[in-house]
Amino acid sequence: MVNGLKISKYAPFLGMAFMLLIVQLIAISLSKPLDDNDFKAFQDPEAASNVVYWIAIILVFTAFILLVVKLNKKWLIRAFIMISIAWTLMFVFYAAFSMFLSPVMNSVLTPVLSISLTLILYKFPEWYVIDLVGVLIGAGAASIFGISLAIIPALLLLILLAVYDYIAVYRTKHMIALAEGVMELRLPILLVVPKRWSYSFINETFDKEEREAFFMGLGDAVMPTILVVSAITFSSAVNYTIPVLGAINLPAIGAIIGTFAGFSVLMGFVMKGNPQAGLPFLNGGVILGYAAGSMLAGAPLF
Repeated sequence: MVNGLKISKYAPFLGMAFMLLIVQLIAISLSKPLDDNDFKAFQDPEAASNVVYWIAIILVFTAFILLVVKLNKKWLIRAFIMISIAWTLMFVFYAAFSMFLSPVMNSVLTPVLSISLTLILYKFPEWYVIDLVGVLIGAGAASIFGISLAIIPALLLLILLAVYDYIAVYRTKHMIALAEGVMELRLPILLVVPKRWSYSFINETFDKEEREAFFMGLGDAVMPTILVVSAITFSSAVNYTIPVLGAINLPAIGAIIGTFAGFSVLMGFVMKGNPQAGLPFLNGGVILGYAAGSMLAGAPLF
């Protein structure tokens, strides 16, 4: 009975770790086909200005969401994010299918699947649908930005976002207000891990003192994964080919291990019951893991 209670207590955290791992593995497997199709966010991966653009977009988008929530025009957020989801799924499916389908077949199947999955999400936003879509778009976004940012810009981005996340959660606390404001839209900007299988996210009222599910921001899965993909793409360390997964090297392996070291520390604080800034732990862990992997591989950090 004691063991059963312990497993039940930690199951949601294991579920979060599993989804984080799946995001990273899918992002790794997508990195080559995305690169081969030139699906990049920035043409010059070495440019530090890429980080400035990213931070500016995040700040503008955050301000937009907070303003829309305050004006009670949440349908604007839903419409924008739904379009973004369908668009990102297009990149993910096209890159994946390009490995074994002709361009003509791919051009037909990709939009059909992307639009269909987006419509399913719109009509039936249950937690497992949200998690499926969230994992796919999270992996796709992380892979696209990972192949678009060289090591130095990727490290700079992760450090700045960790600082921003700390300020937004613990100081200004606007990130908490943002999460609470968009949670009821039931969109895959959060990954949902229920405490019991019968849980329904559709029927969630969000007014209970104790929630029946744990929530992790999709950005907490995307940001550290960017460095994992960047390490595979830009590190001078030797890449090893793993069936299905694709290329991976010691810096990337170290980054993955570091991500979960940071995740473990983060979960220790989450279990105390208060909202936590995820990126200081996750980004800190992935950076240290990347550094350790680079040293083991005898490769330069930058």
